[in-house]
Amino acid sequence: MAKEIIYLTAEGYKKLKDDLDHMRSVERPAISAAIAEARDKGDLSENAEYDAAREAQGILEMRIAKLEDTLANARIIDESKIDKSRVQILSKVTLLNHNNGKEVCYTIVSENEANLREGKLAIGTPIAKALLGKKAGDVVEVTVPAGVLKFEIKDISI
Repeated sequence: MAKEIIYLTAEGYKKLKDDLDHMRSVERPAISAAIAEARDKGDLSENAEYDAAREAQGILEMRIAKLEDTLANARIIDESKIDKSRVQILSKVTLLNHNNGKEVCYTIVSENEANLREGKLAIGTPIAKALLGKKAGDVVEVTVPAGVLKFEIKDISI
């Protein structure tokens, strides 16, 4: 089965790489030390600290493996080759919400980089999917769990 390609910005790739390096160089040795300390306390069959440390190690190793897989399948997006006239990944889109009259601004990013507080909207969300390929001036209706939203695309930039 072919692996899914994950598109990231250079910033997003660096952040994931830094997270992986931190897990390998800081968290992994800390958990190993916790296991060694718990092992020194005697009988392992009734040692809750040892069991907890081993479980934490298993969870960390799963996170490391997932990040390694993500980075192995990642492709960094070349911003210079992006069509700025239509909404696509990395587009910064200013929208007028017709439901409440407010303007909102989102940057369309990969699932791994999404952060609504920073205005980074995952490409797989209903709103982002509805915006893809549209131009400034287009009006888009999006069905979300809360109902139907109507947006006008005011501006697109990178």
